[in-house]
Amino acid sequence: MAKLTQKDFLKGTIKHIDMKKYNVVPMVEAFENMAYSSRDLARASKIYHQMLSDKNCSVILCIAGSLISAGLKKIIVDMIQNHMVDAIVSNGANIVDQDFFEALGYKHYLGSQHNADDNLLRDLHIDRIYDTYINEDELKECDETIHQICEYLEPRPYSSREFIWEMGKWLEKNKKGKDSVVYNAYKYGVPVFVPAFSDCSAGFGFVAHQTQHPEAHVSIDSAKDFLELTKIKMKAKETGLMMFSGGVPKNFAQDTVVAAEILGSDCPMHKYAVQITVADERDGALSGSTLKEASSWGKVSTALEQMVYGECTTLIPLIIGYGYHKGAWKKRKAANYVKFLQDEDKKVAALKAKQNKAKK
Repeated sequence: MAKLTQKDFLKGTIKHIDMKKYNVVPMVEAFENMAYSSRDLARASKIYHQMLSDKNCSVILCIAGSLISAGLKKIIVDMIQNHMVDAIVSNGANIVDQDFFEALGYKHYLGSQHNADDNLLRDLHIDRIYDTYINEDELKECDETIHQICEYLEPRPYSSREFIWEMGKWLEKNKKGKDSVVYNAYKYGVPVFVPAFSDCSAGFGFVAHQTQHPEAHVSIDSAKDFLELTKIKMKAKETGLMMFSGGVPKNFAQDTVVAAEILGSDCPMHKYAVQITVADERDGALSGSTLKEASSWGKVSTALEQMVYGECTTLIPLIIGYGYHKGAWKKRKAANYVKFLQDEDKKVAALKAKQNKAKK
């Protein structure tokens, strides 16, 4: 028997679903007259449509898990391009290991979780994400590109939003990734926050960079992340959360209400909230905590919230597709919170310069 190689496993590629091709509105509205999860999904879809119809509402998308590798990249890109989202909070894997990785020209491959020989995959430098394969040698190129971006930046602390903006700038300069989340967020002024930025491929690039430059280097300031997203909440006032899975992005976005209160701003709770998750309350983790529970913390209003229990790749095309085909986004204007945050940074820089001048 011939010895197996990478090529024997890395064949068919993951295809990103195009929600624009399928008008799911009639089916989702039919779900309203059913029961259980179908009715929950219909209500969640309508809440998202309300977010898009509310001219005063800014939509914050929260992403966890491995969703871009699973074929949902195009939906997120379409949300950005059509002003269906104003800010993104994500885990690192989706943005760096998966989206930026594909922006460099690499692919995710159809695999198997049932018949996989993980020891053989390890020998062949193939990493497995459930039923998806990724070439580890190519992933190392992603690590190295992050390292390169660190090298040309001024050595100082950055929010993850600032650094991801630089990643988008790098893609534009190198004419890559026009279909990526990172590039389109850069182009359309949608800030992307990754609160646990080193917990992904980016971490390896940062480790290499900081080891080479122990005296002065690029670092990520997670507190600045929190402040920046809180500033967005304070400026927007009315907000809606669309949460794909849970984890850190879920709580990070919810907590901006409390942070705004600490800063003396009378910000309302998140007016709308939808979470799609397979987690429930039994394990005591944040991902399965209900949105009603978040109301006890003063984070989420209970009037327009909906938990939908199910797997994201099956439900997101329906809920977001409903919002797209209903068309309320056509009347929305781009918030461009990237420009807002960059202007805030200029104010801080001017204040520092003034203080330094006064000391002299």
